[in-house]
Amino acid sequence: MTSRLKLVGLVAVPALLAAAVPSAYAVAQPHTTRAAIAGDVLTGLNHDAARTGAVSAAKRISVAISLTPRNDKSLDTFVANVSNPRSSSYGHYLTKAQFAARFGRTDAEVKQVKDFLRAQGLTVGKVHAGNLLVDASGTAAQLEKAFGTKLSTWKDAKSGRAFYANETAPTLPTGIAGLVSDVTGLNNRAQLHHQGSAKVNPHNGPGGGYTPAQIKGGYNVSGTYTGSGQKIALLEFDGFQQSNITKYDTNYSLGSPTPTVSKVDGGSGSLGDGQVEVELDIEVLHAIAPKANVTVFEGPNSDAGEVDTYQAIVDSGIPTTSISWGASESQRTTSNINAVDAVFKAGAAEGLGFYAASGDDGSDDAGDGTTTVDYPASDPYVTGVGGTTLTVTSANAWSKETAWSGGGGGKSSVFKIPSWQTAVQKSAGGGYRQVPDVSALANPSPGVSIYSQGSWGTVGGTSAAAPEWAAFGALYNQQAAAAGKANLGFANPALYTASGTGFHDITSGSNGAYSAASGWDFTTGWGSYNAATLATKLLG
Repeated sequence: MTSRLKLVGLVAVPALLAAAVPSAYAVAQPHTTRAAIAGDVLTGLNHDAARTGAVSAAKRISVAISLTPRNDKSLDTFVANVSNPRSSSYGHYLTKAQFAARFGRTDAEVKQVKDFLRAQGLTVGKVHAGNLLVDASGTAAQLEKAFGTKLSTWKDAKSGRAFYANETAPTLPTGIAGLVSDVTGLNNRAQLHHQGSAKVNPHNGPGGGYTPAQIKGGYNVSGTYTGSGQKIALLEFDGFQQSNITKYDTNYSLGSPTPTVSKVDGGSGSLGDGQVEVELDIEVLHAIAPKANVTVFEGPNSDAGEVDTYQAIVDSGIPTTSISWGASESQRTTSNINAVDAVFKAGAAEGLGFYAASGDDGSDDAGDGTTTVDYPASDPYVTGVGGTTLTVTSANAWSKETAWSGGGGGKSSVFKIPSWQTAVQKSAGGGYRQVPDVSALANPSPGVSIYSQGSWGTVGGTSAAAPEWAAFGALYNQQAAAAGKANLGFANPALYTASGTGFHDITSGSNGAYSAASGWDFTTGWGSYNAATLATKLLG
């Protein structure tokens, strides 16, 4: 997966503007006690990068200020119960308004944050549903003043890429700091990448790769269920051309609805290297759930853009999301991970399910010779999807499946093992979240047949596996609706409760440090799905 976020003197304030500034912050208060936002600074800057100068004082930067939920422990308990099939609360999700009233910050608290930001000269943007995320922007000089830090330019020692970052953790007046968990956007070092592999030799489809019939046959997807009436979201940091999607749909006679585009913070900009990956995501969804309505959320590849795009998806209420972009946990700040995690947790409370690719670098997601995992696949409110090599028969039935060497997996260095995963806790996990949860076809040989940039080709990677699972989520929700039952929502507690029923248990293959084994393992999780059997199990 690839793509990512992304004073010297005081700025004079016009008299009319000054008059509008809240009195509590209208005058600089150098002796006001401030508190640091813990974990909101990159580690090892001077070791892994060289400082090249200061960020231009006039450079405009967008940030997203994440607020801590009220009653956070109660929120954890609520999500645990509403996602647990054995709980009487299972499936009784909150509406957006109910979530805001119960766990969001009060309007008075949000106003306090907004007043402070405006007093520093920042432009306050959207306050998102849930009252837990506030957008703002300003010059580098204004941001340095507001958050008590210095923004410098750096050059990455390994890649040579230039980036900017705050030298110290941001600080805020203590009355504000207690409400804030993260200020996203003060650095742009980590670029999220899409977990997709290059084109390879042809297999079965035009130009290579498995066709929709082969994928659906391999995973026992009934022709009765097509995703009709269901919605799926895609998180993307690049765009696509509808003409390519139309060619794919027409070739396979899918009759899929035209995807809708929702641009966040201005969108992802002009088409780039990620186009083929975006088209892969859409076409895989169409292959398995051809009648589902797909919304492509396109945002800037930045830390602030990432948080805002996830929040936009939660705000939309779309029940199933596929995520093929991420970065190693070690390449992110702890506070940024916590900020994104808070959005996923809110989504789980509202009945939304997220499926994220686990990475294409095996057990060494960071590529530094260690064992690391990809985020957000490692988030405890996300279903992490690993990779396999799928073989089907001439009749398009499942034949065998092995772990793909590139599929990401291992243990988180951030999150402790969640309660629903303790039944399969491994000593190698060390008490931390274990990845992946499930898996699906990812090996680029055979890969999947796609049409992109005017030609047919084969693409693989866990960015193919994630939409394969999101498509199952939509198919399940269609069946659940027909049975008068709730959407699957955050799937992991239910998937682990199934204890392997409805899965192809993959027992051979390795991703580097870990090998496949009977039951849950660090290469393929529980394995890939048998759609009919798993849906029956989950429906009870």
